[in-house]
Amino acid sequence: MATADLMFISIGIIPLRVCLYFSPGFILHITPVCRVNSFLQSAVTDLSVWFTVTFSFDRFVAICCKKLKTKYCTEKTAAVVLAITSFLLCIKNIPYYFIYEPVIIIDSIPWHCTVKPNSYINPWWVAFDWFDTVLIPLIPFALILLVNTLTVRHILVASRVRNGLRGQSNGEIRRDPEMESRRKSVILLLAISGNFILLWLVNVIEFIYYNIQGTDPADYTPPEYIFEQVGEMLLNLSCCTNTFIYAVTQCKFREQLKNAMKYPITTIIQLMKKQNN
Repeated sequence: MATADLMFISIGIIPLRVCLYFSPGFILHITPVCRVNSFLQSAVTDLSVWFTVTFSFDRFVAICCKKLKTKYCTEKTAAVVLAITSFLLCIKNIPYYFIYEPVIIIDSIPWHCTVKPNSYINPWWVAFDWFDTVLIPLIPFALILLVNTLTVRHILVASRVRNGLRGQSNGEIRRDPEMESRRKSVILLLAISGNFILLWLVNVIEFIYYNIQGTDPADYTPPEYIFEQVGEMLLNLSCCTNTFIYAVTQCKFREQLKNAMKYPITTIIQLMKKQNN
């Protein structure tokens, strides 16, 4: 999840939101490059969303399915799930490369990207647009809500039973590391899933409005355009925040992040020492 979010920042935010706006003659404005960027941005957005789903399901299995946990919650399974998810989502986003056409051609070089006019009425593109929105984020919405609801319910029921067994129901106060661990798991689940649902909500409402009204987004009134842009801004924010949520809530993640940042420096120091010896 953190890697997908960092990819989104490096692919979708820095090049498209910074370079494109402040460098009018930049190479990213060339149509083929613009098409590739569109494909990559859509792909990493999908990865960020579906990695959130796979994380939620992984936590559900680890907390609620003790028998399945030993078989499913392994590094090998995680690698297989992430690889298959990444492959399928990359294949799914290939059509985004072909939806754009150049705005202008200068010296035989196509510049900028604009959506082909027939995309809004072509039944294949309309069907793909619906499929894309159902896959991202309607199905993740439903899955995250379902899985996290079951996980939290299981934790609450188990907590009541554990409190009764430990005598806390009689007013005794004892430190319980297991309960603290479960409480942290609930906080992390609610933070990630709540962040996802709230920040994608405006985008989903805009999509429903666009399909009900049948209005071309290019013809939006100023309030409609502002609403659309706010939804896109929140969507981008959603795909950038999982890394920071992990950094705040997970001490092991912070430790690994520090090690990753220190690794190039320690490697250089070790090489210098070897050369001096």
